[in-house]
Amino acid sequence: MATFYRETTAALDALGLEASIRTRPAEAADWDRRSLEDRPERRGNPMIRPDWRRSMPPGEFPAPREGMLVTHFLTVSDVARSRAFYSDLFDGQVVQDENPCVVRIANSWIIMNPGGGPTPDKPGITLRTPEPTDPVSAFLNVRVADIAAFYADARDKGAEFLTEPIDRNAEIRCYLRDPDGHLIEIGQATGILRGVYADPPAGTG
Repeated sequence: MATFYRETTAALDALGLEASIRTRPAEAADWDRRSLEDRPERRGNPMIRPDWRRSMPPGEFPAPREGMLVTHFLTVSDVARSRAFYSDLFDGQVVQDENPCVVRIANSWIIMNPGGGPTPDKPGITLRTPEPTDPVSAFLNVRVADIAAFYADARDKGAEFLTEPIDRNAEIRCYLRDPDGHLIEIGQATGILRGVYADPPAGTG
Protein backbone atom coordinates (compact mmCIF):
# COMPACT_ATOMS: atom_id res chain seq x y z
CA MET A 1 0.00 0.00 0.00
CA ALA A 2 2.82 2.41 0.86
CA THR A 3 4.45 1.83 -2.53
CA PHE A 4 1.14 2.36 -4.31
CA TYR A 5 0.59 5.59 -2.35
CA ARG A 6 4.05 6.93 -3.23
CA GLU A 7 3.53 6.13 -6.91
CA THR A 8 0.05 7.66 -6.92
CA THR A 9 1.26 10.80 -5.14
CA ALA A 10 4.05 11.22 -7.67
CA ALA A 11 1.56 10.85 -10.52
CA LEU A 12 -0.74 13.44 -8.97
CA ASP A 13 2.17 15.85 -8.50
CA ALA A 14 3.13 15.38 -12.14
CA LEU A 15 -0.41 16.26 -13.17
CA GLY A 16 -0.54 19.25 -10.87
CA LEU A 17 -3.54 17.97 -8.92
CA GLU A 18 -4.25 19.22 -5.43
CA ALA A 19 -3.32 17.06 -2.48
CA SER A 20 -6.91 17.24 -1.20
CA ILE A 21 -8.04 14.57 -3.65
CA ARG A 22 -5.41 12.06 -2.54
CA THR A 23 -6.29 9.08 -0.38
CA ARG A 24 -3.61 8.46 2.26
CA PRO A 25 -2.88 4.83 3.26
CA ALA A 26 -4.50 5.38 6.67
CA GLU A 27 -7.72 6.35 4.93
CA ALA A 28 -7.73 3.52 2.40
CA ALA A 29 -9.83 1.17 4.53
CA ASP A 30 -12.40 3.94 4.88
CA TRP A 31 -12.64 4.62 1.13
CA ASP A 32 -15.60 2.36 0.47
CA ARG A 33 -17.60 3.80 3.34
CA ARG A 34 -17.21 7.45 2.38
CA SER A 35 -19.71 8.83 -0.11
CA LEU A 36 -18.41 11.18 -2.76
CA GLU A 37 -20.41 14.12 -1.49
CA ASP A 38 -18.98 13.70 2.03
CA ARG A 39 -15.49 14.55 0.83
CA PRO A 40 -14.70 18.26 1.34
CA GLU A 41 -13.56 18.81 -2.24
CA ARG A 42 -16.85 17.39 -3.57
CA ARG A 43 -19.37 19.28 -1.43
CA GLY A 44 -21.73 21.41 -3.44
CA ASN A 45 -20.76 19.80 -6.73
CA PRO A 46 -24.01 19.40 -8.70
CA MET A 47 -22.53 16.52 -10.70
CA ILE A 48 -22.39 14.29 -7.60
CA ARG A 49 -25.64 12.46 -6.86
CA PRO A 50 -26.59 12.69 -3.17
CA ASP A 51 -27.60 9.03 -3.14
CA TRP A 52 -24.45 7.72 -4.86
CA ARG A 53 -22.80 5.74 -2.06
CA ARG A 54 -20.39 3.52 -3.92
CA SER A 55 -16.75 4.29 -4.58
CA MET A 56 -14.39 2.39 -6.83
CA PRO A 57 -11.95 0.06 -5.05
CA PRO A 58 -8.87 -0.58 -7.22
CA GLY A 59 -9.26 -3.45 -9.67
CA GLU A 60 -13.07 -3.41 -9.88
CA PHE A 61 -13.94 -0.46 -12.12
CA PRO A 62 -13.04 -0.87 -15.82
CA ALA A 63 -10.47 1.92 -15.97
CA PRO A 64 -7.14 0.52 -17.23
CA ARG A 65 -3.93 2.25 -16.17
CA GLU A 66 -2.41 1.27 -19.50
CA GLY A 67 -3.52 -0.39 -22.70
CA MET A 68 -7.20 -1.20 -23.02
CA LEU A 69 -9.97 -3.56 -22.00
CA VAL A 70 -13.36 -4.36 -23.51
CA THR A 71 -16.73 -3.82 -21.84
CA HIS A 72 -20.27 -4.33 -23.14
CA PHE A 73 -22.92 -1.59 -22.90
CA LEU A 74 -26.66 -2.31 -22.72
CA THR A 75 -29.55 0.12 -22.86
CA VAL A 76 -32.05 -0.97 -20.21
CA SER A 77 -35.48 0.22 -19.10
CA ASP A 78 -35.09 -0.68 -15.41
CA VAL A 79 -31.56 -0.51 -14.04
CA ALA A 80 -32.33 -2.32 -10.78
CA ARG A 81 -34.03 -5.19 -12.60
CA SER A 82 -31.20 -5.63 -15.09
CA ARG A 83 -28.57 -5.30 -12.38
CA ALA A 84 -30.21 -8.13 -10.45
CA PHE A 85 -30.57 -10.27 -13.60
CA TYR A 86 -26.92 -10.09 -14.66
CA SER A 87 -25.41 -10.28 -11.19
CA ASP A 88 -27.59 -13.26 -10.21
CA LEU A 89 -27.52 -15.26 -13.43
CA PHE A 90 -23.78 -14.88 -14.05
CA ASP A 91 -22.64 -14.58 -10.42
CA GLY A 92 -21.53 -11.05 -11.23
CA GLN A 93 -20.05 -8.45 -8.91
CA VAL A 94 -21.89 -5.12 -8.75
CA VAL A 95 -19.15 -2.50 -9.01
CA GLN A 96 -21.46 0.50 -9.31
CA ASP A 97 -25.21 0.55 -8.72
CA GLU A 98 -26.22 3.13 -11.34
CA ASN A 99 -25.33 6.13 -13.50
CA PRO A 100 -24.10 3.89 -15.08
CA CYS A 101 -24.60 0.50 -13.51
CA VAL A 102 -21.45 -1.62 -13.77
CA VAL A 103 -21.43 -5.37 -13.15
CA ARG A 104 -18.25 -7.38 -13.43
CA ILE A 105 -18.79 -10.82 -14.95
CA ALA A 106 -15.85 -13.21 -15.25
CA ASN A 107 -13.17 -11.33 -17.20
CA SER A 108 -15.37 -8.46 -18.45
CA TRP A 109 -17.93 -5.89 -17.39
CA ILE A 110 -21.54 -5.16 -18.35
CA ILE A 111 -22.38 -1.44 -18.29
CA MET A 112 -26.07 -0.48 -18.18
CA ASN A 113 -27.97 2.80 -18.40
CA PRO A 114 -31.45 3.92 -19.52
CA GLY A 115 -31.88 5.02 -23.12
CA GLY A 116 -31.95 8.58 -24.36
CA GLY A 117 -31.59 10.92 -27.27
CA PRO A 118 -28.51 12.25 -29.03
CA THR A 119 -25.65 13.76 -27.05
CA PRO A 120 -22.80 15.98 -28.27
CA ASP A 121 -20.46 13.00 -28.61
CA LYS A 122 -22.99 10.84 -30.52
CA PRO A 123 -25.11 13.23 -32.60
CA GLY A 124 -28.12 11.76 -34.35
CA ILE A 125 -28.04 8.57 -32.27
CA THR A 126 -30.84 7.48 -29.94
CA LEU A 127 -30.43 4.64 -27.48
CA ARG A 128 -33.44 2.44 -26.74
CA THR A 129 -34.19 -1.10 -25.68
CA PRO A 130 -34.94 -3.60 -28.48
CA GLU A 131 -38.44 -4.23 -29.76
CA PRO A 132 -39.61 -7.86 -30.13
CA THR A 133 -39.72 -7.52 -33.93
CA ASP A 134 -36.30 -5.90 -34.27
CA PRO A 135 -33.69 -7.89 -36.21
CA VAL A 136 -30.62 -8.74 -34.13
CA SER A 137 -27.22 -7.47 -35.26
CA ALA A 138 -25.21 -7.94 -32.06
CA PHE A 139 -25.51 -9.95 -28.87
CA LEU A 140 -23.63 -10.91 -25.74
CA ASN A 141 -21.65 -14.12 -26.26
CA VAL A 142 -20.85 -15.97 -23.03
CA ARG A 143 -18.41 -18.88 -23.24
CA VAL A 144 -18.70 -21.59 -20.60
CA ALA A 145 -16.72 -24.71 -19.72
CA ASP A 146 -19.81 -26.86 -19.02
CA ILE A 147 -22.95 -25.73 -20.81
CA ALA A 148 -25.13 -28.47 -19.32
CA ALA A 149 -24.26 -27.33 -15.80
CA PHE A 150 -24.77 -23.67 -16.66
CA TYR A 151 -28.10 -24.37 -18.35
CA ALA A 152 -29.41 -26.31 -15.38
CA ASP A 153 -28.28 -23.66 -12.90
CA ALA A 154 -29.73 -20.82 -14.97
CA ARG A 155 -33.06 -22.62 -15.30
CA ASP A 156 -33.12 -23.04 -11.53
CA LYS A 157 -32.66 -19.28 -11.24
CA GLY A 158 -35.65 -18.67 -13.50
CA ALA A 159 -33.93 -18.07 -16.85
CA GLU A 160 -36.02 -18.91 -19.92
CA PHE A 161 -34.08 -20.18 -22.94
CA LEU A 162 -35.23 -20.17 -26.55
CA THR A 163 -34.20 -23.84 -26.83
CA GLU A 164 -32.21 -26.40 -24.93
CA PRO A 165 -28.46 -26.52 -25.74
CA ILE A 166 -28.00 -27.74 -29.32
CA ASP A 167 -24.87 -29.40 -30.71
CA ARG A 168 -23.72 -27.43 -33.76
CA ASN A 169 -20.63 -29.60 -34.29
CA ALA A 170 -18.22 -26.73 -33.65
CA GLU A 171 -19.87 -25.89 -30.37
CA ILE A 172 -22.88 -26.53 -28.18
CA ARG A 173 -24.99 -23.44 -27.70
CA CYS A 174 -28.31 -22.01 -26.65
CA TYR A 175 -29.86 -18.57 -26.31
CA LEU A 176 -31.91 -16.55 -23.87
CA ARG A 177 -33.04 -12.95 -23.54
CA ASP A 178 -32.57 -10.54 -20.70
CA PRO A 179 -35.52 -8.60 -19.19
CA ASP A 180 -35.36 -5.99 -21.99
CA GLY A 181 -35.09 -8.54 -24.78
CA HIS A 182 -31.34 -8.34 -25.40
CA LEU A 183 -30.18 -11.65 -26.88
CA ILE A 184 -27.53 -13.66 -25.03
CA GLU A 185 -25.69 -16.69 -26.42
CA ILE A 186 -24.31 -19.34 -24.09
CA GLY A 187 -21.74 -21.51 -25.83
CA GLN A 188 -19.26 -24.28 -25.14
CA ALA A 189 -16.51 -24.88 -27.70
CA THR A 190 -16.24 -28.52 -28.84
CA GLY A 191 -15.42 -29.46 -32.43
CA ILE A 192 -13.91 -26.11 -33.31
CA LEU A 193 -11.03 -26.97 -31.01
CA ARG A 194 -10.27 -29.84 -33.41
CA GLY A 195 -10.84 -27.88 -36.62
CA VAL A 196 -14.52 -28.86 -36.99
CA TYR A 197 -16.68 -25.90 -38.00
CA ALA A 198 -20.34 -25.18 -37.48
CA ASP A 199 -23.07 -26.27 -39.86
CA PRO A 200 -24.06 -23.37 -42.18
CA PRO A 201 -27.29 -21.53 -41.33
CA ALA A 202 -30.42 -22.98 -42.90
CA GLY A 203 -31.02 -21.83 -46.46
CA THR A 204 -27.42 -20.84 -47.22
CA GLY A 205 -26.54 -24.07 -48.97
